[in-house]
Amino acid sequence: MSATPTSSTVFEPVAGWPAVPHGIILKESTSLAIDENDHVYVFNRGNTPMVIFDRDGNFLNSWGMGDYIRPHGAHVTPEGDLLLVDDFGHTLKKTSVEGDLKFVIGTHGQASDWQQGAPFNRPTDVYISPVSGDIFVTDGYGNSRVHRFTSNGEHVMSWGEPGTGPGQFSLPHNLVVLNDGRVVVCDRENFRIQVFTEDGEYIEQHHFHRPQAISLGRGDDSAIYLTETRPPEVQEGVPGLGLKIRVLDQSFSEITNFGAGTSGVGPDQFISPHGISVDSEGSVYVAEVSYTAMGSRLDPPREVTSLRKWKRVAG
Repeated sequence: MSATPTSSTVFEPVAGWPAVPHGIILKESTSLAIDENDHVYVFNRGNTPMVIFDRDGNFLNSWGMGDYIRPHGAHVTPEGDLLLVDDFGHTLKKTSVEGDLKFVIGTHGQASDWQQGAPFNRPTDVYISPVSGDIFVTDGYGNSRVHRFTSNGEHVMSWGEPGTGPGQFSLPHNLVVLNDGRVVVCDRENFRIQVFTEDGEYIEQHHFHRPQAISLGRGDDSAIYLTETRPPEVQEGVPGLGLKIRVLDQSFSEITNFGAGTSGVGPDQFISPHGISVDSEGSVYVAEVSYTAMGSRLDPPREVTSLRKWKRVAG
């Protein structure tokens, strides 16, 4: 089932996934990462920053209380460790899957100078290159950069600056590195993805509606999975603007898409799809910053749906 999707591939929402234990409050889930055993690591802003489920939604473990200020991005390393980005913490941490700390890049709670380029000022996401093994980090809210580090956390280089031209960014939010070494960055507020070499050389760009998160298929699935988030407030509620998952080929042409394209808590809807990952069966998991986008605006404010699973059932 992990072969690359086609235009006839069907994804169906799985209502009620996962089974969140009593006492764990997610508040909202910002990102998730899936290991080779299809264990789903959910990085969230509730009372337990890391909550782990199997692909059927059964609870496995949790940890991280007091260790993170504002969880944002997560990635599983080839060795099975975790890389975790804390945007208000201004850090990237490498941990074991049990939460044991291995190293930290950045100083907890201490930002670099705003928009001056040095790591980190509210970083957003992390990915390890399958080619070089180096670590790439988008430094998105208080910087307009992509940083490259060795696997041991030594800084190699950075690129980018604020702007709308090639190689410039307006909130670099998520990224992946393809198997040929192309670095694909969600330049969210410029409504595009940009593609670079690992050395930061600009290759091309493609327009999407506020691309917020990006992931790759597993095994022989070479597709790229891209989330489009909700419209800006001035167009909030307008249908057909974002709130979908786009499945792309390696040339960034659309294969298929799914999601109702409207905001809501229904199984086929999205609120603000903020993180995405794919399991070995080809099913797609989405983390949403739903409290920020919806729950905080309700009266009274409350937690709403922030985890989605779409099962690949055909194709």
